[in-house]
Amino acid sequence: MNVDQDLWNAIVAGDRPTVERIVSELVAAGVDAVDLLNSTMIPALQEIGNRFSTGEVFIPEMLVGAQAMQAGMDILEPLLVASGQQPIAKVCIGTVKGDLHDIGKNLVIMMLKGEGFDVEDLGVNCEIDRYAEAVERGAKVVCLSALLSTTRHQMRPVIEHFADRPDIKVVVGGAAITPSYAAEIGADEYGVDAGDAVRAVRASLGLTV
Repeated sequence: MNVDQDLWNAIVAGDRPTVERIVSELVAAGVDAVDLLNSTMIPALQEIGNRFSTGEVFIPEMLVGAQAMQAGMDILEPLLVASGQQPIAKVCIGTVKGDLHDIGKNLVIMMLKGEGFDVEDLGVNCEIDRYAEAVERGAKVVCLSALLSTTRHQMRPVIEHFADRPDIKVVVGGAAITPSYAAEIGADEYGVDAGDAVRAVRASLGLTV
C-alpha cells in the first residue's frame, strides 16, 4: 500500500481531528489496518522523532504529534486485535524512585505504542518491586527514566536486580543520563530521547532498527 500523504502530514502536524477523520474514512473504505499502520502512521511518527532528535521540533510539537498518532491508533486497535496482530513485545516503563517527572516517559510510551509494542506504564517514583511485578506480568524490556542527576543512581539497583535474568533487557534514558553512565551501570541500551528510545528497545531485543 502506498503512503497516504494527507494522513502522514496530519500526524506530523499534530492535527488530531484530521487524523481521526482520515483513519475513519480509510477504515470504512476497507483499507487494511496493518498496512495503514506500517505504510503511513509509523513512518510519520518516526519522522516526528527524527525532527525532535535534530532539534527541528521540541517537546510540545512532539507531544501533539504523538497524541494525533494515538487518536488514529485508538480507531485501529480493535481491528488489529481482531486480525490477530500480535505486539512486537511487552515493555514496562517507569520513572525511577525519587523522581516525579513523567513528560519524557509519556512521550516514550506513545512512541513505543505507535511502533507496535505493548507498553505498561508504571508511573513515577518506582520502587524495584514495581518493575519486578511488571516482568512477572510478561514484560521483556524494562525502561528506566530519570530527569534528575540526584535520582539517576536509582537505576543501578534495578539493573542489578535483573542481572541473573539475561532474558530481561534494561533500557535507560532521560535528561540525567549519558551513554557513558548507561555503560557504567550495565544497562543493555541507552536512548538519547523519546524517538531514539524505540531504536534502543528494538536493539535490546536484537531486532533490526
